[in-house]
Amino acid sequence: MSASGGTRAIVAALAANLAIAVAKFVAFLFSGSSSMLAESVHSLADSGNQGLLLLGGKKAQREATPQHPFGYGRERYIYAFLVSIVLFTVGGMFAIYEGIEKINHPHAIEAWYWPVGVLVFAIIAESFSFRTAIKESNEVRGKQTWSQFIKRAKAPELPVVLLEDLGALIGLVLALGGVGIALATGNGVWDGIGTLCIGILLIVIAIVLAAETKSLLLGEAAGVDEVEKIKAAIVDGDVVTRIIHMRTLHLGPEELLVAAKIAVEHDDTATEVAKAINAAEARIREAVPIARVIYLEPDIFDPAAATTGDK
Repeated sequence: MSASGGTRAIVAALAANLAIAVAKFVAFLFSGSSSMLAESVHSLADSGNQGLLLLGGKKAQREATPQHPFGYGRERYIYAFLVSIVLFTVGGMFAIYEGIEKINHPHAIEAWYWPVGVLVFAIIAESFSFRTAIKESNEVRGKQTWSQFIKRAKAPELPVVLLEDLGALIGLVLALGGVGIALATGNGVWDGIGTLCIGILLIVIAIVLAAETKSLLLGEAAGVDEVEKIKAAIVDGDVVTRIIHMRTLHLGPEELLVAAKIAVEHDDTATEVAKAINAAEARIREAVPIARVIYLEPDIFDPAAATTGDK
């Protein structure tokens, strides 16, 4: 996985979540808090998700084969989509079930210092993981807002880790609030309400992740800036006079397919056209290094056909 894939952010999140999952489960055993059980399952699911992201990054590095001539770059999208499913089912649905069960059958929280202490520890640990994810994201985010970055990022790992860490922090605050109110009022229903809120939060995040990774799986074009760079690189004003039409497609986060029909003059020789195409491909790769698969088809531009929309 490339640096842009956010490997450091994934490893940091994995280490934090494994430690937090163990601590939360111990706190649940001593206190009987449903919020702590939901949070321990949440952290365990997050740990599995980070493992899936690392596995997807590893599988995506395989060389292309005759059966898969464009390589395995989309493996990363598949595993990111699996993360959203795990977060929805194992995290969100379990928390909702546990919350409803606790609301219907409340009981007092025992050994309150265990859940409170563990939640404070978890908030600190998740904050460090979230900070790492933010730092990694800022290196590739550029001038995009956070919302734009989540929607437009072609490498799925950083948006996934960002949303997971954000959801974990909010969930921890909800769990701490539920436990705190339950202790203050002596009413265990509040613990169940906190658990229910955690489940709803996880499902919302899972739906956002699923929507974004589904778009990547279907195939997204290059970004606006990259498209403009490619167009500028193709036309040389000499042999290649214009682009008749062009399509781009991400084969993976760091691999872009470019296919274009280019206009040449009717009296250009085959040698001149071939040299112009080779030069254009070199310019494209220099302007957009991830443009690794390029197909340029020469044609004679017909203004009448262009006016009627005939390609």
